[in-house]
Amino acid sequence: MVRSNLRSCLLVAFFFVFSVFQSEPGASATKDLVQKGEYLARAANCVACHSTYGGKAFSGGLLMALPFGLGEIYATNITPHPEAGIGNYTLEDFDAAMRLGVAKDGHMLYPAMPYPSYAVMSDDDIAALYAYFMEAVEPVAEPTPPNDIPWPLNARWPLKIWNYFFSTTDQYIADSAQSAEWNRGAYLVQGAGHCGSCHTPRGIFFQEASFSESGDSFLSGGVLDFWSAGNLRQDMNTGLGRWSKSDIIEYLKTGHNQFGSAFGTMTEVINYSTQFLTEEDLGAMAVYLASLSPVMDDEGPTYAYDPADEDDLRASRLESPGALIYMQKCMACHRPDGQAASPYIPPLAGNPAVMDPDPSSLINITLNGTQRIVVGGVPNAYWMPRFRNGLSDQDIAQVVSFIRSGWGNKAKSVSAEEVAVIRSGTTAAKDKVQILKMK
Repeated sequence: MVRSNLRSCLLVAFFFVFSVFQSEPGASATKDLVQKGEYLARAANCVACHSTYGGKAFSGGLLMALPFGLGEIYATNITPHPEAGIGNYTLEDFDAAMRLGVAKDGHMLYPAMPYPSYAVMSDDDIAALYAYFMEAVEPVAEPTPPNDIPWPLNARWPLKIWNYFFSTTDQYIADSAQSAEWNRGAYLVQGAGHCGSCHTPRGIFFQEASFSESGDSFLSGGVLDFWSAGNLRQDMNTGLGRWSKSDIIEYLKTGHNQFGSAFGTMTEVINYSTQFLTEEDLGAMAVYLASLSPVMDDEGPTYAYDPADEDDLRASRLESPGALIYMQKCMACHRPDGQAASPYIPPLAGNPAVMDPDPSSLINITLNGTQRIVVGGVPNAYWMPRFRNGLSDQDIAQVVSFIRSGWGNKAKSVSAEEVAVIRSGTTAAKDKVQILKMK
């Protein structure tokens, strides 16, 4: 009896150890794949577009207005719910949606989904993303609202023609003349990060002018939803020419550096995406961006601070339009010298967003304020208040013009008509803080 019990115990122990050794490698591989997919979902900032304020992560429903009042579309539910989401997608279906812009049922996706950028992603990375969404994301039974695009503009088949001329299906090919770090940065910027979707100008058919450094206009700045997404090339005044590698990393990690702070949709990029990337990947992105040649020919000499403007602000320059408004509304935070208290409060002197040829962002910020940057779960203590209710279009035009011409900025002035257009097309930034959990 004792020997029989001992034999039984040994058999149970053997099969337990055997099963552990047999299952652990597969389970570990799946866990690693899911973790890689979560990291890539962070890099791609999927949660920001496929979620609504107060909703559940990836459940869709975010409203996106088309240019020129052509209609409105809604971001889709990409949770693994079998009916409302993508739960019945195979890996091949998921790949087609990510890199070709084709849904499971064959209809074409609108290029608000940045599949032209995701096309460069590797097979392995697409598989990791698929594993994450299918294994780790909570299914949500939230149907996507129907798009509001009038006939015949709602036809999907013309997108096949658009894709033929303006999209790409080519995966990233490493440049053997560049370092591994440079190639990693190029892969992230062009692919998962889809930086060009906002920061590259678009043509008359809303196509990105270029998808890589092979095009001079790539990342040279773009306009989107009354924001001017800045020039990320090495222009000294309106680009990143004065930024060091550590400046770029600091900005992507915290939303702040000595030159400025994140605003507009870049706030969501910081809150949900780049702060979670490794130092190595942020450094690689910085190396790649630092390699992009400048494109502006009309910027003049490299920016230099002019301290005379501070003296003028205290004396005769107070008579200039906008100066008194600056003293009343802006000076307490941004100081008489426009230097503020970086990195916590962005400087106005030498700020690329202030010197941007397109003043949309500066007008928008002044009208509507900024959302909170949240790093490490902690909201920033200082953010821009909104002045749309306290200042007229003429007031804002004057103070913005004052800022754009002060402390050596030398940017063109702004009209009240430009302010009125942005006021009518925008709303104030939300006061509340929301950070969506991705699981």
